[in-house]
Amino acid sequence: MPLPDDRLPGRGQPLDYPEAVLLVNPIDPQFKGEVDDKYQYSDDNKEAKVHGWISMDEGVGLWQIMPTNEFRTGGPTKQDLLSHVGPTTLAMFVSAHYGGEDLVLKFGVREPWKKLFGPIFIYLNSTNSQPQPDPLSLWADAKKQALEQIESWPYSFPASEDFPKSAQRGTVTGTLFIQDRYVSDDDMVGNGAYIGLAPPGEVGSWQTEGKGYQFWTRADEEGNFSINNIRDGDYNLYAWIPGIIGDFKHDQNINITPGCYIDMGKIVYEPPRNGPTLWEIGVPDRTAQQFYVPDPNPKYINKLYINHPHRFKQYGLWERYGELYPNSDLVYTVGESNYSTDWFFAHVTRRKEETSYEATTWQIKFKLAAVEPNGKYYLRLALASANQAELQVRINDRDQNPALFTSGLIGKDNAIARHGIHGLYWMFNVEIPSTSFIKGSINTIYLTQAIATGPFQGIMYDYIRLEGPE
Repeated sequence: MPLPDDRLPGRGQPLDYPEAVLLVNPIDPQFKGEVDDKYQYSDDNKEAKVHGWISMDEGVGLWQIMPTNEFRTGGPTKQDLLSHVGPTTLAMFVSAHYGGEDLVLKFGVREPWKKLFGPIFIYLNSTNSQPQPDPLSLWADAKKQALEQIESWPYSFPASEDFPKSAQRGTVTGTLFIQDRYVSDDDMVGNGAYIGLAPPGEVGSWQTEGKGYQFWTRADEEGNFSINNIRDGDYNLYAWIPGIIGDFKHDQNINITPGCYIDMGKIVYEPPRNGPTLWEIGVPDRTAQQFYVPDPNPKYINKLYINHPHRFKQYGLWERYGELYPNSDLVYTVGESNYSTDWFFAHVTRRKEETSYEATTWQIKFKLAAVEPNGKYYLRLALASANQAELQVRINDRDQNPALFTSGLIGKDNAIARHGIHGLYWMFNVEIPSTSFIKGSINTIYLTQAIATGPFQGIMYDYIRLEGPE
């Protein structure tokens, strides 16, 4: 990676915000023309089990292993920084990254609070004993060590009275099913569901919770789950399922006592649904990764992310929208367009002049062979991110005033600028009267991101679905 001095004036040129620097005269010339930005080196908590560094010259590895995320902010989908140039390796326990103000811990007057962070595991290895040293073997070894440390949790050595050992912790088991009669007459198993215990709150409140502890697992292919090594206390059980919209919260509080074993039995989640699917855009996985992520501007490339699954981490992709749509906005035709190539991953503003921006309005065009009189149609809008944005919905009238729906001002997760493919998850359900539609003709839904005072305001869609009447 680049060196810290590469970011200094004369060697680095600041870009749209201080963390991003174009390397114009780096000490190692191979990095010339690349962008360095600490937010390019981040990941979801659920993925970030081990990260670190290899010294290619000396064959030494230094690794940070997080054996559990129970003490970290925001649950499994919380994103955080892993590294800086330096080399610097980071253990982020509490932060507002990719969530904004909603993730800041808030306390009442004289409110007592304590929390134990860690321990985490620092691992060093080397290639000295290898007959034909391969530096990347250190990475394979570090991943193996991470699995061993995860299996060893909770550690037996901490002496703190605030660190409960395995026998002092509880277990919750059960089986999750999904009930959606417009998809299947039978209950569907919650295959691969993320299921967790977090402090009591509202549906989805685990996303912004950081004062307490959270314990998550994934259900197996039959929907069975076991959440182990839970600290004592009061919790709600939450879940979300890849491929299914919305959030689940069990209606009963769960009290964990030392050594308890609680079998929840069959749990059924009924996701938002009013009627049959008329059309849909995207895949409900709480990210915008399935949509079109453009190539970066050749001036702002990080070679690490060329032909990489995380291509969205390239710098400046928000500017590419205005280059692709300089004079008019995105139009998506149901049945003809392909969301992986025709739906831009972020609904952002368009730069008009050097320091001014304009709101953008996307269109979804579709035909309805029939319109049921007095029927209620629903537009499901699942958002993967929102940053100082306002989403307005209009039907067949671009100038409809007031709009049929407005989200109001939402979001401060800044995922667009910080190279994330998601921030916090939002779900809006818009009821549309049948009188808004035209039978047998082209109908248009107008989606406007109405606030435009800067380049990073916008939203990322996760999934959109139009439902007919029940």
